Amino acid sequence: MGIEVEEGAFVEAPTADATGMDRRAFGEFVSPRGELASYAFGWTTGAQPHAGRISIGIGAGNPGGGTFHALVVPHDDGHGLSLTDEPFERVPQGGPHLTAGEARAHDTLPFIWWVADAVLDRDRRAAWMLHWLTGTTSIQTLEVFERREPVLYVSHDADDGVWQLIGPTDADPRTGRLGHLHHAVDEDPTLVAVLDLRPGESATRPAPGAPWTRHPARRRWFRRRP
Repeated sequence: MGIEVEEGAFVEAPTADATGMDRRAFGEFVSPRGELASYAFGWTTGAQPHAGRISIGIGAGNPGGGTFHALVVPHDDGHGLSLTDEPFERVPQGGPHLTAGEARAHDTLPFIWWVADAVLDRDRRAAWMLHWLTGTTSIQTLEVFERREPVLYVSHDADDGVWQLIGPTDADPRTGRLGHLHHAVDEDPTLVAVLDLRPGESATRPAPGAPWTRHPARRRWFRRRP
């Protein structure tokens, strides 16, 4: 048996001052040896500092149990993790909230980092947060950019890593627009299903809400979808 990451509830709500959205995702982790952990991660648009949050809990009811909290921050071309004193969420498998100092002294910290890496790699909602965190941009047709058409084609280019978002209307390279990828997911959360596309992959669907079919990526601003 390999690592299992089971996605749980997803909660979003406007911030108290209505200037952004607070999004939180929950789930469970099981190691190949059957070790359990619960997690929650989330982000608040418009908030400072510009960082995600993650909580991982182990050993509920046991003397060595605890809930570890960390910031998810931009680092080089990706992200990094930094322990924090401030609790984010209480999770089912977690024991008492641990400060950053208590977490560093805990003998299970390497396991916690392993869980965090697995969650951020395998929970599809985490890709949404990470694209927000790093400000991933995408080339979009004018109709998609102006929210007049749904996204039916997504590609992740192999040569330069650029993302393309295209709707029912064939792409016109003269009218393409540059927009943040996470804004498109804000408008249509079903796009989380294809945020794990590797460079050189693409996905199509016949209509919003329909299943995605994956293909090798076509050339940028193609004229006909597969």
